[in-house]
Amino acid sequence: MGKLTLFTITLDTRNPVYTAGSTLQGCVTLELAEPMKMRGIRLRFYGGANVHWSERHTSGSGKNRRTTTRHYRSSQNYFDYMLVLYGKAPNQDGDNPVHPAGRHQYPFHYTLPQNLPSSFEGPHGQVRYWINCNIDKPWKFDHNSKIAYTVLSMLDLNNQANALAPQSGTNSKTLCCLCCESGPITAQFHIDRCGYVPGEFIVLSGEVSNHTNRTMDDNRVELRMYMTFRATTKTRTVMRMISRVSKGKIEAGGSAVWSGETFHIPPLPPSQLVYCDIIDIAYSIVVSNDPVLVI
Repeated sequence: MGKLTLFTITLDTRNPVYTAGSTLQGCVTLELAEPMKMRGIRLRFYGGANVHWSERHTSGSGKNRRTTTRHYRSSQNYFDYMLVLYGKAPNQDGDNPVHPAGRHQYPFHYTLPQNLPSSFEGPHGQVRYWINCNIDKPWKFDHNSKIAYTVLSMLDLNNQANALAPQSGTNSKTLCCLCCESGPITAQFHIDRCGYVPGEFIVLSGEVSNHTNRTMDDNRVELRMYMTFRATTKTRTVMRMISRVSKGKIEAGGSAVWSGETFHIPPLPPSQLVYCDIIDIAYSIVVSNDPVLVI
């Protein structure tokens, strides 16, 4: 690194996880083997969301057949704040200072805005938060140091109308084979409420009855996350399996009883991804069977 032998950003907490509205504290450490002329040292606090995916589209036929790639994008900025630690602000007039050699520390603090979405990483979009420190050198390449941190937005279930309401689902399906019709597959399930937070358990009760003349190869319950990404002109939804519990086969004429079965809620971003307009998140409990019968 030549004159620059050390350039780091350090946060005061070992685990860089913050709630919206809390204060970041830390310091920038700089070590120079000899004095360095520069415009300034500036710290940038940034938070934003980005969505991007591409699709291949084919048109025409024969010699006129063409394949093009279309990109779908959108972005949202939540905050972008600059703090001058040393020297001049951008576009400020005056002589450029010479930073002395040696080891120097610049403490900083920044209070996050209240209305921020949680950090999120998805296949077609992200919500990310960064701190970047820049040494702006005249007529030379700049030096940069960058760190990421996690923001958690607290979704208050007390403000969600249906969070504490129980939820039930029922479905049935009749299998047909040529002219022969069998009895139905029926399923009825119940959860104690609709709203949960990470670390809690979903308590599930229900029964699947196989009134057909064939064996059901599988009987399972899945916790699914649905991620919706909104580009400027198009929307895409992707499903991610969070967890699954299976009861296995149900013989013809038999049934499977789910009595107080539990699903542990792992660390997950909150539903809706509040304050983010281009990414949405929803969760579902899905009872799925083979033959297929989804509640």
